[in-house]
Amino acid sequence: MRCFAPQIICAMIGFGLLGSAKGLDEGLIATTVDLPSFIQEFKLHASNLSAAERANRLSNITSMVNLGCLPAAVLAFLLSDSISPLWMMRQLCVLWIVGVALVISSAGNYGQLLAGRLIVGLGIGQAGIIGPIYLAEIAPASWRGMLVGMYAASEYVGVLIGYFAGYGASLHIANDNNQQWIIPQSSQIVMAGFILIVSIGCVESPRYLCQKQRTDRATRALSRLRTHPEDSPEIRDEIESILQQTAHNATRQPGRSLLTSWKLLFGQSANRKRLLFLLSAQLLSQWSGTNAITTYAPKFFSILGMTGASEKLFKTAIFGAVKLASALLCALLFLDRLGRKRCLMLGITLQVLALLYVAIYLTALSSGSGGSASAHRAAIAAIAAIYITGVGYAFGWNSIQYLITAEMLPTAVRTLGTSLLMCVHYANRFALTKAVPTMMLADALQPKGTFWFFFVVALLGLLWGLFLLPETKGRKLEETSRLIS
Repeated sequence: MRCFAPQIICAMIGFGLLGSAKGLDEGLIATTVDLPSFIQEFKLHASNLSAAERANRLSNITSMVNLGCLPAAVLAFLLSDSISPLWMMRQLCVLWIVGVALVISSAGNYGQLLAGRLIVGLGIGQAGIIGPIYLAEIAPASWRGMLVGMYAASEYVGVLIGYFAGYGASLHIANDNNQQWIIPQSSQIVMAGFILIVSIGCVESPRYLCQKQRTDRATRALSRLRTHPEDSPEIRDEIESILQQTAHNATRQPGRSLLTSWKLLFGQSANRKRLLFLLSAQLLSQWSGTNAITTYAPKFFSILGMTGASEKLFKTAIFGAVKLASALLCALLFLDRLGRKRCLMLGITLQVLALLYVAIYLTALSSGSGGSASAHRAAIAAIAAIYITGVGYAFGWNSIQYLITAEMLPTAVRTLGTSLLMCVHYANRFALTKAVPTMMLADALQPKGTFWFFFVVALLGLLWGLFLLPETKGRKLEETSRLIS
């Protein structure tokens, strides 16, 4: 590769920023539900509701996008055979914009707010399938970790924008003005529009074109991506490798259809093992709790002693900046150098230690040991530990989960397998964001029990990575799936 081709740069920006869609929603909703104007407009603190009913109303709002993401993952698979990844990216941006328009025009209508957030989920839920697969398919082996890592890192670009948008609105817009929450939410329309514009500079995936028997177009696309002439040995060899894999798949599933894709994924022992392996990764990553901390960050900071609304939102915004810096550092410097396994081990170790400290602190706090200078220092350390959980997750699970999904599944079942895994991913995110407000109630696990739960799951994830995760660094995409067979 002579240099970064313009098409690679557009792919890094356009498909890479698809990861920001989920992060932007999480960052915005985390701060929005803490803004006085939103709380008043949607009656989140209504005195006629019990604590459990208020927790349920809050969790419905925060989790509705994750619920919409479930059918979105299935929709992405159903469309993938007839619509290219490039055009799928464009249609999801349109759905995203429509959903946000419903949200910001809801004017206190609780049902319309939920419907709009559901449609937002139908759009951005497809991003987790389209983004990593496209980036993995166009990337050279030596850059694949970085490109897919950029998708994972961009989630925190969205989180950071969402956090600071909410923080800025809390400072500069009056609490009785609904523009305080509408203007931050509108930033999603700007992001979706920007991605649509950048998509003009992207090319179709050569692997998708080869599957559709458009070899000439695939060769031209690969030539533009690699900045080599179409008749160069490098381009001929890579196209030949893709065609061989495509032909191999065709002989194993002639007359490919939806049914044969399911048979190939579940009928072959090797593919079932890959699916179970990746399924366990999704369960362990989600229930380690960091995404819940992202969604409810202001409330967690309140539990740890932050009192002022602006102070909580500012600490939340800094949390987003820390996670973004960590994810970018991992994607740009470590994934393709240290490898996937070492990055995951480093990240989960940080996460485990930080969650353990917060759990111990909250346990001590609940026993009544507070108010002293040492207790104040312990509270500051607990806030720092929350930041460290973000660093650990950004280095570990967030950088690895999308990458190994794209790498471990063979081309023939990659889209179906990724769609099913993203269904599991979004189902768990929905369950987690729905459950956490209830988990933290006084008659449930309480904050201390919630963090002990997260700690145990993170520890299991550490053992999973240590004993089960193979290293895929530097291997061709056609080779990585054979590591679990």
